Amino acid sequence: MIEYTKERPLRCFYAFAGYNSQKMALQRLTDVYPDFHHVCVGWSEIDENAIKANNAVFPEDIDKNFGDITKIDWDKVPDFDLFTYSFPCQDISSSGKQRGFEEGAGTRSSLLWECKKAIEAKKPRFLMMENVKALVSAKFLPFLRQWQTWLHQQGYENFTQVLNASSYNVPQNRERVFMISILRTDSEPNPSFYFPKKMKLERRIKDILEPNVDESFYLSDKALEYFCRVNNGINGSDESSCVGKVSNSQDGVVSGVNAIAPTLTAGHANQPKLFNEE
Repeated sequence: MIEYTKERPLRCFYAFAGYNSQKMALQRLTDVYPDFHHVCVGWSEIDENAIKANNAVFPEDIDKNFGDITKIDWDKVPDFDLFTYSFPCQDISSSGKQRGFEEGAGTRSSLLWECKKAIEAKKPRFLMMENVKALVSAKFLPFLRQWQTWLHQQGYENFTQVLNASSYNVPQNRERVFMISILRTDSEPNPSFYFPKKMKLERRIKDILEPNVDESFYLSDKALEYFCRVNNGINGSDESSCVGKVSNSQDGVVSGVNAIAPTLTAGHANQPKLFNEE
């Protein structure tokens, strides 16, 4: 069993990093297991706002962004043990046009195949992929299988499962595909991995709300008028996710704080809208 210590930490590279929730997870792991140590050797992100968020959360990694994954010279990147790649979902998600991610397609989601270069050059011990549930739909599963076959040819055993955030005491329905790949070695020719067991859901939206919220985040008078007119008689004690709407669009759904949140889709003005009668 490999132990990652202060002298020999788990070296990580985060592709398509966003604000780097993967590193956040490792930080939490360190809180629970203080003898476990990890270090970021690099990350890749091109979205301006995501970069600002990442830099705000992890200022120690500001100078480690290698930028556009298609332009990285992996021979100039330090070696790493863990490679995470939550590649773009826009061309896979049911909320988008589903243009796919076939190799060479030129779509944002087809940037997955750029990860080949990193894996071939560095052969990290562990890989972690995450994406939307549609990745395992009939339309896209053949391409996922193609990727898994390539990884197996490179020496990796793959472990894939759809996980829902609500199964781990997070008050949100958010199903995502996770795949953990472990490199076969002489000392571990048949690596194994087990996804965590489900947990009892004990929290609701109200348990994670901030006590003081700036007025700029409140709904406008026009939206409130529409809500009261259209949803007469509905109140926040309803334990279903949707307690009403502030518009006819999919972004107009209002959730009760005694419920769990729905999946938030990307784009539009779809910030979560909550009803709290207190």
